[in-house]
Amino acid sequence: MSTPRFGRMITAMVTPFTPELELDLPRAAELAIKLVEDGSDALVVCGTTGESPTVFYPQKIELFKAVIEAVDGRVPIIANAGDNCTADSVAFAREVSRLGVSGIMAVVPYYNKPPQEGLYLHFRSIAEAVDLPVILYNIPGRCVINLEPTTILRLAHDVENIVACKQANADLSQAATVIDGAPEGFEVLSGDDELTLPMMGLGGAGVISVISHIAGKQFKEMVQAQADGNHTRAVRLHLELLPLMKTLFITSNPIMVKKALELQGFPVGGCRLPLIEASPEQTAELERVMRHVGVLN
Repeated sequence: MSTPRFGRMITAMVTPFTPELELDLPRAAELAIKLVEDGSDALVVCGTTGESPTVFYPQKIELFKAVIEAVDGRVPIIANAGDNCTADSVAFAREVSRLGVSGIMAVVPYYNKPPQEGLYLHFRSIAEAVDLPVILYNIPGRCVINLEPTTILRLAHDVENIVACKQANADLSQAATVIDGAPEGFEVLSGDDELTLPMMGLGGAGVISVISHIAGKQFKEMVQAQADGNHTRAVRLHLELLPLMKTLFITSNPIMVKKALELQGFPVGGCRLPLIEASPEQTAELERVMRHVGVLN
């Protein structure tokens, strides 16, 4: 496989908060550096795992600036600039594009339930407003509707700077359809750690990951083994990490990954309401699995 534009293991970074649930920008900078040192090829800032619905535009700008400064060009920074209002998304993408990010990610508009033509026009409007690569983010479990393969392929062929799709959709046949029909250079990235191995087997470029916060070096090794054609090793590493992949999603993301960072001695604060802290039972199970997988002493 050729080297993907933003690398193979991109981390969807959590947003650190203080005990008062204000932005913790110094901790965000430290976390960004930690993730790079643990093997992340790029960082997505303020996506789903970054609690984007409860981090409003001015705070997102502060967060992007802090991470860009901390990383200092070592890896690409991808800013999540999509929202459920096209006009707001376009204006915010333009503002973010001036900060020095390497790319824009834009999620399927949630709640509105637009038809596919509305989705096509939404993403095209965002991409044409900036001179940066744009990643489509398809996550029907959260957004109610699916960005259909035909729409993804229309966008991939029609809009030059739409360069990838984060596919958080368990239907691998849809990923296969996009991979098969996409123009040269368009990449499909897994949006689910569990699906990374099979999606790469179909020709996917890599993953936008959550587990990379906790097991970055091990997960990077799995992804690279698959890319190198060492499928036996990739499968073994996948199976070793699978219990942790599942446990990080026993409740709404990013509740468990924030707790896992705390257990590893790198606390990043809690989640803003309506998300809540992990329960004692969830925490105990997470600790058990982390010890089993070997990411907690």
